[in-house]
Amino acid sequence: MHYLVTGGAGFIGSNLVDHLLARGFRVTAFDNLSTGFEQFLTEARKNPNFRLICGDLLDRQALTDAMRGVDFVCHLAANADVRFGTEHPNKDLEQNTIATFNVLEAMRQNGTQRIAFASTGSIYGEPETFPTPETAPFPVQTSLYGASKLACEGLIQAYCEGFGFRSWIFRFVSILGERYTHGHVFDFSHKLSCDPTRLEILGDGKQRKSYLYVHDCIDAIFTALDKADGKVNIFNLGRPDVVEVKTSAGIISDTLGVSPEFSFTGGERGWIGDSPFILLDIAKITSLGWQPRHSIQDAIVRTTQWLKANQWVYEIRK
Repeated sequence: MHYLVTGGAGFIGSNLVDHLLARGFRVTAFDNLSTGFEQFLTEARKNPNFRLICGDLLDRQALTDAMRGVDFVCHLAANADVRFGTEHPNKDLEQNTIATFNVLEAMRQNGTQRIAFASTGSIYGEPETFPTPETAPFPVQTSLYGASKLACEGLIQAYCEGFGFRSWIFRFVSILGERYTHGHVFDFSHKLSCDPTRLEILGDGKQRKSYLYVHDCIDAIFTALDKADGKVNIFNLGRPDVVEVKTSAGIISDTLGVSPEFSFTGGERGWIGDSPFILLDIAKITSLGWQPRHSIQDAIVRTTQWLKANQWVYEIRK
């Protein structure tokens, strides 16, 4: 089996590449290295079953060429910058929706008919039902990121219906773990490495979030790929509990051995599109036998420890 992983040099993508290689599959990573890092693929590049192609998903011909001989596409590449989405609204359209269309067209040209897609719990906007199931009615979209991902889901489903594709769509909560390079744990750890005496927290700190450790996330993906065989398979991936942002900040501070003064800026939302409460219903994936093995606190600690040991990512992200 030959897999192509878009965003294969990124946080989740590079971890998925390692898991696929460990299973003995051939893997091609396709990444423009705008937010991914070749350093994340150091071990993968030692494996003869791996190759990295540096390319952009907006270059459909290059993508089509890279996909020759591929049996399965794991489409993880995206612009995941929710916070600053309103400052560059074209990014979500181009890097998420149009890029996904190009992936689907490259698949059609190559006769590749199976795709796993990294969607997001952000497509639920600010729902009325918690935990939020896959069948929840869609409210008004609150972020350009979520809207673009929902459009991607629609395209994938239409290709399944029109061209005989099969899809596995995963709506993630925020994922934490080794190689994590964006989000509040990254931001807080970076701020505290610069000034351990104070920490600015956007919002009131009472936002409730659910986080999932990256290897639990990948285990869930494989569970669904192995056991769900419908035309369109949609799964929420997360944990059954939440943590307040200010509690998360405390865990990060304790892990770094610092005692900063917290300052809160803003109301219940840290920015436009920041949902103050995220909790997904994961009964569908757990019914297949999957359970998360790591607590939210453990995921935060492991992520913070990795960032502390790999501070080069702060500089390179600048």
